[in-house]
Amino acid sequence: MESWVRFSAQSQAKERLFRAAQYACTFLGYTLQKNGRSPEFLARVKRLEAHMSLGRKLFRLGNSVDALESAKRAIHLSDIVLRFCITVSNLNRAMYFACDNILWLGKSGLATDMDQDKWSQRSFRYYLFALIMNLCRDAYEIRLLMEREAAGQHPKGTFVMENGDMEETEAHIQPLERRLRMQLLLLIHVLRSNPPLLLDVLKNTCDIFIPLDKLGLYRTNPGFVGLCGLMSSVLSILSIVHPWLKLKP
Repeated sequence: MESWVRFSAQSQAKERLFRAAQYACTFLGYTLQKNGRSPEFLARVKRLEAHMSLGRKLFRLGNSVDALESAKRAIHLSDIVLRFCITVSNLNRAMYFACDNILWLGKSGLATDMDQDKWSQRSFRYYLFALIMNLCRDAYEIRLLMEREAAGQHPKGTFVMENGDMEETEAHIQPLERRLRMQLLLLIHVLRSNPPLLLDVLKNTCDIFIPLDKLGLYRTNPGFVGLCGLMSSVLSILSIVHPWLKLKP
């Protein structure tokens, strides 16, 4: 089991490179089509995109094992919210990879009678659920960090006693606009101080538009999907090249 996880980790960087190339082709093809390039050239770009996609699926064979191992480790986390989000996310990733492996059999011609559209929709549904859990985890971690920062900037003593009654201090009777502005500044400070969390938020935000478009829940266009996929792939490669940028549980 551990040897397979190590092997999967080594192939992850190559899969990310193929993913970046695939979505770059998607974005390039849409841009060239808008600019009226020849159908023959567009067909070559689409064939290259299809080859990249099939190559990625080959690299992801067996990744369900890695996702299940991550889910097993997450079960032991002390924080119940992180435990839930990370465990459910990895279980959905495991199902996504399993569906993707089955889909590879169809696209490679090993299973000719397979309903590829059905398995593609299933894989994107699991992918979407995993990304939603990732974003929930990001939001929870941001909230914790903002609360810690606020507690450090505003020590105890929020309320004062006057004539035996408890009254709010000036900090708690500011206009709503000022509070929102302070929260925004605090959010920016937290994200700037935590590059791994910022990277994860950006990556998951870019990624979520892909299954939303493929499932028809939020239609955009191939150019936008390609750009989002390319950006998230580059961010993933950064976290592989610089491991300190990878968000830890």
